[in-house]
Amino acid sequence: MNVVTVLNVILLISASALCIALIYYLYKITKSFEEIKNHVNELASDMKPLISSTTELSERLSMITSEASGQIQMTRDMVNSVKLRVDKILGFEEKVRRGIEEPVLSLVRNVSAIVNGVNAFWNSYRKH
Repeated sequence: MNVVTVLNVILLISASALCIALIYYLYKITKSFEEIKNHVNELASDMKPLISSTTELSERLSMITSEASGQIQMTRDMVNSVKLRVDKILGFEEKVRRGIEEPVLSLVRNVSAIVNGVNAFWNSYRKH
């Protein structure tokens, strides 16, 4: 046996050991990928109900928002209607007050003048 043959044998044994190690590590990598695949599948199956409930929640929130918008618009319309009616009532009150105020003040002045005249008459009558 010469040195080259011994080195060839060592080289073949080393290559065989490397091949066995490569096969072992490829098996481990494949097993790790299978575990990752299983975890991803479990995660996906766990996410489906979450996505479904989130979608349902989003739809409900959208419905509630649209209903609230409708209610807000209805309230806004009612407030505007009440405001218009109050403005009309205040305008009517102003017209009535203007229409009554002048004749009442005139009547009060006339009554006051009559009272002053009667007082003057009585004062003059008492003196004589």
